[in-house]
Amino acid sequence: MENKKLYVKDIKDNLQVEGLFLVRDKNNGITKNGKPYIALNLADKTGEIKARIWDHAEKLGSQFLQGEVVKIKAFAVLYQGLLQLNISAIEKCIVDGSGLRDFLPASKLDPEAGFAEIMTQVSEIENEYLRKLLELIFSDHELVKAFKSAPAAKSIHHDFLGGLLEHTCNVMRLAVDMAKHYKNVNRDVLVTGAILHDIGKIYELSYEKNFDYTDRGRLIGHITLADSLITEKIQLIPDFPVDLASVVRHIILSHHGQYEFGSPKRPKTLEALLLSYLDDIDAKMFGFAQFIRKEKSPDTKWTSYHKLFERYIYTSTFIEDELSGTDASDEAIP
Repeated sequence: MENKKLYVKDIKDNLQVEGLFLVRDKNNGITKNGKPYIALNLADKTGEIKARIWDHAEKLGSQFLQGEVVKIKAFAVLYQGLLQLNISAIEKCIVDGSGLRDFLPASKLDPEAGFAEIMTQVSEIENEYLRKLLELIFSDHELVKAFKSAPAAKSIHHDFLGGLLEHTCNVMRLAVDMAKHYKNVNRDVLVTGAILHDIGKIYELSYEKNFDYTDRGRLIGHITLADSLITEKIQLIPDFPVDLASVVRHIILSHHGQYEFGSPKRPKTLEALLLSYLDDIDAKMFGFAQFIRKEKSPDTKWTSYHKLFERYIYTSTFIEDELSGTDASDEAIP
């Protein structure tokens, strides 16, 4: 198979494009004239770009699936202010495991440094049962390997290799700082919840070829998967206090805050309430910043309308952080 040469970040308006890309999303549509077309999101480690197959959609669409790498011939155009590829030819390509790193974005956070930071906080937890719980969970080498590599979501926030670790570190740092401010919060419970709140995503999401949900992820979800993992480990620790077990499970089960956001329980402790806000803050701050990065332009101070946030976003105050977002290098995730 040929090597990848052209990346999303290098695509400009009016450019003839020929290269390899990952099909992140594939959807069939019908034009106003009743003609079938295919809408695609194509990606590599430097970003995503929308693409359309207008001609021979049924024939070309039968040659590849979502989650596969394809070779395309296309022409880049500006549509409603955003780049789009109009595809004239497309075919499936076979890529080995190492080659897939060209097509999946990765965190700028060094995974070893991020995990070491978490384990430092684990060592500072004074409650011996909570510390043993965290040490037991992170003594599983396969779990740790997945924890360092998994995305935090299929889309929306920290949707890249190492995104789960980066998001966890962010929420943990916020928790440590907030525990200093709110003196009536149990620091050990809050930090334990921050470290473990999304641990179930290592089972909920797949990321070998594309970011998607596993069968367990769709059927059970990361909150329940995390609760099952924590409950299993608690049972291995002699004399783990029943009330403490309930408090730890509650902070995990309630961290989405509201029933409509998929939370089995609403927060009923100070620690659970605070964690739900910290988790939401980091996700939304990332979502805002990533959308600004994608659309920031010297021609305007505003992004286009963000459907999820239901607003336009002002870009002029944005300050780029070199340590956040994704890295186009091959060294971000081992």
